[in-house]
Amino acid sequence: MFGRKKFSDNGPVDFIIVGLGNPSKQYENTRHNSGYMALDRLSQKYDCKLKKIKFKSLVGECKIENKRCLLMKPTTFMNNSGIAVKEAMNFYKIPPEKVVIIFDDISLPVGKMRIKRKGSDGGQNGMKNIIYLCNSEMFPRIKIGIGAKPHPDYDLKDWVLSKFSSSDMKVLSPLFDDVTTAAELIVSDKTDEAMNRFN
Repeated sequence: MFGRKKFSDNGPVDFIIVGLGNPSKQYENTRHNSGYMALDRLSQKYDCKLKKIKFKSLVGECKIENKRCLLMKPTTFMNNSGIAVKEAMNFYKIPPEKVVIIFDDISLPVGKMRIKRKGSDGGQNGMKNIIYLCNSEMFPRIKIGIGAKPHPDYDLKDWVLSKFSSSDMKVLSPLFDDVTTAAELIVSDKTDEAMNRFN
């Protein structure tokens, strides 16, 4: 399927694609796990099983647009995502510009996404830790809208750890296909096209 190919463990990779989230069943389908969910959709398309433990992450490898890509779901919990990302970057000697981060954004409504070449963490703790530990803001990123808090007094942690409704999931399903397309464009050095198409 899609020319799946096995790779040796120690060969070079061209890109790392990281979906942020929290491990364990209790966090499945929560807003904070949007990055995990999007990466699952990408891995399904390329029949890439994320079952191997490496770099404190569930990882798998596949070819996307003829580029060898490492797909990663850090298992460090969100706030320590940078530990896993830095370890993989150091191992493969990959610069931040070749590491695509997919994560949730409360400033975007559910069903919307935003692509950026680089930038600040935007208040997202996983991205904050990655930028801090890797000492760079040059990571291309795909931000997935999870909606704002229902009211100002709502606890932010409770909100991001709440589960999506069934109606939200219907909206998100086609969005995850768009995230896959955006990742393919970024890996193909067509980030501008991805931004023009989806932002």
